Order: sequence, then C-alpha cells, then structure tokens
Amino acid sequence: MEYRKIKRWHKLLKAGRWLENHFSWLKRILKWIGNKLNWMLPVFAWIGHKLRWLNPRRFIKTIDWYIIKKFLTTYFFAIALIISISIVFDVNENLSKFTEYNAPLKAIVFDYYVNFVPYYSNLFSPLFVFIAVIFFTSKMAGNSEIISILAAGISFKRLMRPYMISAALISLLTFYLGSYVIPKGNVVRQNFESLYKNKKRNNSAENVQLQVGKGIIAYIQHYDNNVKRGYGFSLDKFENKKLVSHMTASEIQYDTISDSKFHWKVNNWRIREMKGLREKISSGGMKDTLILMEPTDLVFSKGQQETFTSPELREYINRQIDRGSSNVVQYEVEYHKRIATSFASFILTTIGVSLSSRKRKGGMGLYLGIGLALSFGYILLQTVSATFAINAGTPAILAAWIPNIVFAVIAYFCYRQAPN
Repeated sequence: MEYRKIKRWHKLLKAGRWLENHFSWLKRILKWIGNKLNWMLPVFAWIGHKLRWLNPRRFIKTIDWYIIKKFLTTYFFAIALIISISIVFDVNENLSKFTEYNAPLKAIVFDYYVNFVPYYSNLFSPLFVFIAVIFFTSKMAGNSEIISILAAGISFKRLMRPYMISAALISLLTFYLGSYVIPKGNVVRQNFESLYKNKKRNNSAENVQLQVGKGIIAYIQHYDNNVKRGYGFSLDKFENKKLVSHMTASEIQYDTISDSKFHWKVNNWRIREMKGLREKISSGGMKDTLILMEPTDLVFSKGQQETFTSPELREYINRQIDRGSSNVVQYEVEYHKRIATSFASFILTTIGVSLSSRKRKGGMGLYLGIGLALSFGYILLQTVSATFAINAGTPAILAAWIPNIVFAVIAYFCYRQAPN
C-alpha cells in the first residue's frame, strides 16, 4: 500500500511539473490580472457600502413585518368570509333559473362562480381594505400594542409605513387583476348569464353607419352577432368631399379564423369607381377584403366595457373617437376607474388607521360601523359619479376620481388629528 501511494504521488508530481513547464505563461497572465484588479477591490467595497440602502431590512423592521402580515391576512380573510356569504345568497337567488335553463354543474362552478369571485372581490376591494384595517388595528389598540409602539419612540408617521407598504401591494394586485385578468373572465361569465340566467345580450344591430377610416363610411342594414354576418352592406369612399368609390354587397361575413383583425368576406359585391366623368363598374360573387371595423364596433351590449383589458379598452376608445362616435363615455369611465380604484387602498387605509389607532371604550364595534358606512359611501359615490359622466356630460376622468378626491380630503384631516 505504501508503495502504491508513493507511486501515485510521484505521477502527480510529474504532471504538476509538466503543467508548470508548458503553461507557465498562463500563471503569469493570472498573476498580472490579479495585480491589476487589486485597485478595484476598494471600489467594489465602496459600491457595496453605498448600496446597503437597497436591502429591504433597512426599511422593513420586525414591527413592520408584524403589521404587514396582520394586514394582508385580515384582508384576504375578509374577502373569503364576505364572498362566501355572497355566493350562498347568489345560489339561493339563482338556483331556480339554473334549474329552469338546465345549466350544467360544471358550467355553474367553473364558468360562473370561478369568475364571480375575482370580479366582486376586486369590485369591493376598498370595502375589504377598510374592514381589514379597522378590524386588526382596533384589536391592536385594544391590546395596548399601538400605545407600546408609540411609547417606544416610533412616531405616527413611521407607524404608517407598513400600512402603506401593504396598501401598495393590494393596489398593484387590484390594478393587475382589474386590467388584465378579470376582463377575460367577464367574457365567460357574461356568456353564461346570457344562456342560463335569462340576461339576454344584444346580439344584433339595425342600420349601423360608422366611419371606418378617413373619408370611408360603412353602412350595414342588419347585423347578426351570433353568426358574425351582416346584410345590406355598403362602403363609400370620399376624397375632397367627393364620392370616388361606392361598394355594395348583399352579405358580409367576419373572418373569425384569420390570424389578424379586420378581415371580412363580401358576397355578391359590386363596386362603382368614379374618376372625373368616367365610371368603372366591377362585380363578383365572393371577395376577401380588409375593412377597419370589428363586430364589437357594430353591437353594443350592457357591460361590454368590462370585457376589455385596459390596452384593448384604450385602443377601442381611440378608434371610436377617431370615427366620431359619441358612445365612448362609459368606456372612458371604466378605463379611468380601474386606475382610481387602485389608489383608493392608500386613502382608505389612512382613514382606517387614523380612526382606529386609539384605545377607546366600547371595543371595535363603533369602528367597524364607521368603516362600513365610509366604504359603502365610497362605492355609492363612485356609482353616482359614473352616472353623472354617462348621462350629465361630466368628464370621465373627473367622474372616476371624484370619490378619491373627496375621501382624500377626509383622510388628510383624519391623519392630522390622529396623533392628538
């Protein structure tokens, strides 16, 4: 055994000498690089010292984590509790309709209630935020935890930090769900309601005329959205206020399997082209054409704005404005409301903390009552302001932000009085 070890070490020694003789240049290069990088070590140390403020622990202490966990836990618990009760009432109300229209159990669960929960959770998110803040902050105040925190030298402003961090997380979640996730679920939910809850959607349109491009006017005598087909179609093109092209077709069919938008098929078409005193007429049986309109431009149904994601909503609004359509107010209100509602978390959190951070006799019942009243007041004001925008001509962005402006003023006075 000893001889084998000596022999093995001898081979390793020979291999080391060979590498040193043949790769000594690599050793010199590495040594040179090491010498050149020595001056950079203090630079890296200085950068690391300056970037210490990026560490979350610098801003979020143990007490912050404690409040954030309580906030978020209570918030999601409130959602689960209230939405569960809402589902029970909704089932009790609609069970007869589900039975009457023979709604499948799979469709009820996955098409309706799976999309029912996030829609109403997001809709009443301000209510859940307010209830959560009032509930656990009142409990902390009742247990003298708030008093202990303030007595330890933490100011009321510093106490608001974990609340604002939690509100920011909820705000981002609310905006993302309301702008990108829930609209897709609303399509499935509304289709279910039109089939099994007797909420028939508007699936046809008569005598539709709209501008599909600069100087291009489309007209459809009757359009059926169920089969995406229109009858009595015409397309007029104007240049310098003069008609230069007139196209007619007995039928027009939207191409639903095309890879891109705006593809239509026209049947029994006829085109008249006017060039000065000359006129050219052409006709045919079927033709694929590109017309800058979609089925959503022809048929308007209640709640349609809730089925668009925010980018789609912005694109639709711009397209309708370019066409001169006046039926975009409710879409603009929906677009701005999604942004305004996400900011409501900060405002209602400030009011909730300011009202419930003091220890008073009577427990948290009074605070919960005030919280419910203010939350429903916010939702009611949001609905009323939207109605003013649609029916009274109030600017859409102002109507969406009126509840936030009013409650921001209330939050400011509550915050100023809370430390006293």
